[in-house]
Amino acid sequence: MAKRSFLASFSYAAEGIGYALKTQRNMRFHAVAAVVVIAAAALLQLTWQRWLFLLVAITMVMAAELLNTAVEVVVDMVSPEPHPMAKAAKDTAAGAVLLTAIFAVIVAIIVFYQPVAAWLGSQH
Repeated sequence: MAKRSFLASFSYAAEGIGYALKTQRNMRFHAVAAVVVIAAAALLQLTWQRWLFLLVAITMVMAAELLNTAVEVVVDMVSPEPHPMAKAAKDTAAGAVLLTAIFAVIVAIIVFYQPVAAWLGSQH
């Protein structure tokens, strides 16, 4: 295998993210949710600590979704016919996405609760 440049690796990674965004409805949902959360965080002028928790949660969900997509593609390639083990692999990868998404929602509730309550209190 030819040595690829460091820069080429970024290009391949970007292609993978693009593939997931084009082909995976859930990846698009997570991307839109991330944009909404980032916009809300900017609007509420969250502290850098709150930003950090949000960005970690967003990154975990997006990374899990990318890994889930990779598992699905490989499983479909090696097992085009339904098979219990192929189903287990896909379901397990989807479970990882679900866990990270639940974590992200919990983080968002914790991070946004006080700033939103303060903002609503200042509206009266």
